[in-house]
Amino acid sequence: MSSFPATRLRRTRASAWSRALHRETILTPADLIWPLFVTEGQGVEDPIGSLPGVSRWSVDGIAARAREAVALGIPCLALFPNTPADLRSEDGKEALNPDNLMCRAIKAIRDACGDDIGVLTDVALDPYTSHGQDGLIDARGYVLNDATVDVLVGQSLNQAAAGADVIAPSDMMDGRIGAIRDALEQGGHVNVQIMSYAAKYASAFYGPFRDAVGSRGLLKGDKKTYQMDPANAEEALREVELDLAEGADSVMVKPGLPYLDIVRRVKEAFEVPVFAYQVSGEYAMIEHAAAAGAGDRDTLVLETLLAFKRAGCSGVLTYHAAHAARLLNG
Repeated sequence: MSSFPATRLRRTRASAWSRALHRETILTPADLIWPLFVTEGQGVEDPIGSLPGVSRWSVDGIAARAREAVALGIPCLALFPNTPADLRSEDGKEALNPDNLMCRAIKAIRDACGDDIGVLTDVALDPYTSHGQDGLIDARGYVLNDATVDVLVGQSLNQAAAGADVIAPSDMMDGRIGAIRDALEQGGHVNVQIMSYAAKYASAFYGPFRDAVGSRGLLKGDKKTYQMDPANAEEALREVELDLAEGADSVMVKPGLPYLDIVRRVKEAFEVPVFAYQVSGEYAMIEHAAAAGAGDRDTLVLETLLAFKRAGCSGVLTYHAAHAARLLNG
């Protein structure tokens, strides 16, 4: 490589057309997955206090958001239910109800948009349990792995039968990807994808999400016996390797920005589709920073999403999806 002044790296930055021509990473609405919260009722929009600008929607509102996403070029929605308190139980049995909030929302999206948009569904029991844990617990409060996997398999089949395109297990139980894949194959759902929350950390950034699905006040203890230690990176690679071997079509790293090093390592090690979840705490930090005048909201949103793509993500789950798509569509 030649040296200065023969080489001036600022030459290609001198004009907008040249910057566009030399841009290494491109962000489009097709890179976005929009997480949405489902609640009971009709015509309901229920703002979430700890997530400024985000609401829980009744099923009819979810269908409207799906039509909006199609118009914006967003290819996939991720659904999370706010199950009523009287339907939560120790065993999370509402997850198996073919008429639960999740299943009704899936069907409403299908009725509204057909196959014009993908539907990704969360598989875990925390929206359904009275204790707020992601699985079944014993007398000591320890989350039981194998018994939980059995329920997760039923939950996955329930969602696939309702029309889910992507099953996304977020529970972090050992062995659940293989069990779910086998059940989907045997149940005739051979084209239903699995996006595994393969490297999900026991993070402090999930608080507003737990408000959104109504589990924060119910949670007894923490989730450190199944979600990953934030100090660990090599373990994330082991988790990803196991989930891929069991049949995951893609993997997810969660949270997002604090774990971009994990995204990069997973992408380089396995060369598979890697997604990241820009979680509720990250979203809230951007919103509060913009409200305080610490940065321009639009610029913060697009810069952080571009960082995910630059790190190696195939796509990003973000509550800013609709806003970002509007900005990108110009």
